[in-house]
Amino acid sequence: MSDVKKVVLAYSGGLDTSIIVKWLQDEYQCEVVTFTADVGQGEEVEPARAKAEAAGIKEIYIDDLREEFARDFVFPMFRANTIYEGEYLLGTSIARPLISKRLIEIANETGADAISHGATGKGNDQVRFELGAYALKPDVQVIAPWREWELNSRESLIKYAEEHGLSVDKAKGKKSPYSMDANLLHISYEGDILEDPWNEPEDSMWLWSVSPEKAPDEPTYLELDYVKGDIVAINGEKMSPATVMEYLNKVGGENGIGRVDIVENRYVGMKARGCYETPAGTIMLKAHRAMESITLDREAAHLKDEMMPKYASLIYNGYWWSPEREMLQVMIDKSQEVVNGQVRVKLYKGNIIIVGRASTTDSLYDDSIATFEDDEGAYDQKDAAGFIKLNALRLRTAAKKRQQ
Repeated sequence: MSDVKKVVLAYSGGLDTSIIVKWLQDEYQCEVVTFTADVGQGEEVEPARAKAEAAGIKEIYIDDLREEFARDFVFPMFRANTIYEGEYLLGTSIARPLISKRLIEIANETGADAISHGATGKGNDQVRFELGAYALKPDVQVIAPWREWELNSRESLIKYAEEHGLSVDKAKGKKSPYSMDANLLHISYEGDILEDPWNEPEDSMWLWSVSPEKAPDEPTYLELDYVKGDIVAINGEKMSPATVMEYLNKVGGENGIGRVDIVENRYVGMKARGCYETPAGTIMLKAHRAMESITLDREAAHLKDEMMPKYASLIYNGYWWSPEREMLQVMIDKSQEVVNGQVRVKLYKGNIIIVGRASTTDSLYDDSIATFEDDEGAYDQKDAAGFIKLNALRLRTAAKKRQQ
């Protein structure tokens, strides 16, 4: 422990990380640098500065990473139509490589020996933070207090704070019983009654969206402009990646879009039940597939779909900085060169309905071929007979063998 002279802590200013600051100072006798990231969680991050100063921290980093998060992590992921186990849009997972990256950058800037985080020893985040850190700085030392100390409950944390003279924020009104994580892509809920997968979530739990039953009776229409697979404008107004997500979260939430309740397989081996609100991501996934439907070649689209589950697992398990994820990203980004045009969507009581798609430059949809009317020789239907017989050859051969 004495070898560590300075450590960079991923710091929220909440109970856990406030205690970690003191614990690191006492147990490791080291200087602590705090890093607080604004990835669009919707809460003020600046109060963390005052708390860090009160704890005697000299070097305090508070960074607005919203645009970098959306541009360099969320948007590349959605070019692949990424979804984990058929339902999870990876809201927590995709923020971790960015935080790891910044932790390492700050460690290099400040000459720190180690980094630290507040992820528990039961979850995926410890894996994501540390795999990212080791990929970017292989010799960095990682301190994970939850795997070292014996403070294994909220009560023990509060007792530690009181014993060491640390101020603990008193809850104003009723405190949420859930463990929550939020960023531009989603907000998640775990714990309390959700630990029984039979229990239905209370409607009061959801913070970003109305229930579909309470959504407006009139639909909301949006027109999304795409350039190389990314949304660049909504209803004709150019927007940055972070602004796109902020807008879609707002309008999606108002229309009851983006709620899911799932039991997922964590990388550490257990099953866990979580509820998620991902309004922007849910709209983005549906609309992007619609844009690809008229611009991507069939085999290119199918190959992307085959590779997507692997890509999703890499992100979920913390391998954003791995060579295999980077290889897949090159393929994905290459496919998106032709994904340009517009998609029109209708949002109505929890539903996303695609009502139009167009591309003046890259559409492969040819109505002269697809028409049910006279195609004037664009497609010779007689050709289908030979096509079918050739593809049926192996089936007919096997059938004859069975008959014999």
